[in-house]
Amino acid sequence: MAYAYWKTEQHRRPAHFELFFRKNPFGGSYTLFAGLDEVLKFLSNFRFKDDDIEYLRNTPQLCHCEAAFFDEYLANLDCSEVIVHSMKEGSMAFPRVPLLTVTAPLGIGNLIETTLLTLINYPSLVATNACRMVVAARGQFWEETAGASPPRAIMPPRTASTGVSTTTKRKSIQVAEGGQNDFTRVKPKCVEFGLRRAQGPDGGFSASKYSHIGGFHATSNVLAGKILGMPIAGTHAHSFVQSYTSLKLVEGVKVKRMKGGGKGEDDMVELVPLVMKYREEMGWNDTNEGELAAFIGYATSFPNTFLCLVDTYDTLQSGLRNFVLVSLVLDDLGYTPRGIRLDSGDLSYLSLECEYVFHEMADRFQRQFFYSLDIVASNDINENILHSLNKQGHAITMFGIGTNLVTCQSQPALGCVYKLVEIDGQPRMKLSNDIEKVLIPGRKVAYRLFGESGWPLLDLLVGSNEDEPSEGERTLCRHPFMEQQRVAVVPTRVVKLHSLVFDGKNGVVPGEHSSLGETRQYVNDQINHTRPDLLRYVNSGEYKVSVSEKTFRFLHQLWQTETPVRELR
Repeated sequence: MAYAYWKTEQHRRPAHFELFFRKNPFGGSYTLFAGLDEVLKFLSNFRFKDDDIEYLRNTPQLCHCEAAFFDEYLANLDCSEVIVHSMKEGSMAFPRVPLLTVTAPLGIGNLIETTLLTLINYPSLVATNACRMVVAARGQFWEETAGASPPRAIMPPRTASTGVSTTTKRKSIQVAEGGQNDFTRVKPKCVEFGLRRAQGPDGGFSASKYSHIGGFHATSNVLAGKILGMPIAGTHAHSFVQSYTSLKLVEGVKVKRMKGGGKGEDDMVELVPLVMKYREEMGWNDTNEGELAAFIGYATSFPNTFLCLVDTYDTLQSGLRNFVLVSLVLDDLGYTPRGIRLDSGDLSYLSLECEYVFHEMADRFQRQFFYSLDIVASNDINENILHSLNKQGHAITMFGIGTNLVTCQSQPALGCVYKLVEIDGQPRMKLSNDIEKVLIPGRKVAYRLFGESGWPLLDLLVGSNEDEPSEGERTLCRHPFMEQQRVAVVPTRVVKLHSLVFDGKNGVVPGEHSSLGETRQYVNDQINHTRPDLLRYVNSGEYKVSVSEKTFRFLHQLWQTETPVRELR
């Protein structure tokens, strides 16, 4: 296509392109814009190297092309004449509103199309997926008053055989959505666990990066943590537990005592005898000894961040109990255990049972750390499961989410498109039998109009030669294609959505690109100030994208002009 433009001397014609999407992913009401940082890197470094040109010159498709196309055009081509305006990275975006616009000569404007799309499609998709999961994970909490009896369905009767008190009351639980809100209890965090399931290492790295923008707290991808400065998190594997077969493997292992020791409190203490003492006291002599040995081995290596995977053999009868035994010893020695991870089974029931035991241990031994232990859950978690867990009730404090996050299993592609809307200063239009694919022609400016509540009411597209909407003034906003759908808005605040981010020879505009942490915070601020109905999982609200009266009239006039009139005989 570039050769055809060059051959017919069309490659220098001034053109204007828009990159946008037509439908929000995952059946939702919003999309997060991501990938701008990589777009700017690409534009700044775009050049054809000598070996690139040599390869193209010898392909079957281009071997017939004139030498000047390669030696004079491609060899000197860069983005020095490309102007890009963009939304701020992390912005909530909506269908038909351009994520970015490109003003450039026709040849280079078309050559960069595919790269821009690939640099924006997946990042925006995974950031949106991550954000939706974070919103779903927040749930709603309710804390019982002191001494209240927990619901029977959540706390079954205990017997003497459990080795714990039958009279201890649960201090706090999470119950079904719709109960009294508990704003004091920390909402669950999400951690990205998807590297091993991602589409290659590059896909894995991108997922780590853009899920963090979407609100995920940390990643298991250590390389991403190193390069991007992100928090890293993870636990041991089932194979670690399986590799220990008896307590003999950890006989003699010691941990430095941090409290309660002799002079200097720096003596080394053997763990096995202390753990076995608690085991005898609790009457938990039938837990898996290999698993107990693995936990002791892990505790000697990570006494300050002791978090164990407890479902290798039996979650409640072995893994949980072995964790409690080792945790008691670590607390005696001055360390604070971190928590447990559940990777199988009924996560709602198991998390509540584990929390119940923790609170019983806290009361029985007067150990406050049991109240703040993390309960991490994994096991093919997706957005639907998160909402289901909120309805059932759970005690999970952190979700490790992998496959369904990084592969965006419920919708594997966003569907951004890159369309020519103006050539030589003349608006261009693409028609279709599918109304969704009809292109709104011409160079446009996008504004977000806010109402008295502080929430955005709608996005408005106006022609580049029109006056911008003003605060406090009535503005008629129309559906692009439906004559009867229109609304008058008196905005309390008007925000222009695009700014210059790449200025041809001057390159990237200083101050127009945010750091990863700043973008993440920007996303969080928007979510916290968004209409609640837009965040609903089921029957989410619709956000309006409108055009001005003048743009509406021009669109329909050009539509009629460009549409052939059929003649019937």
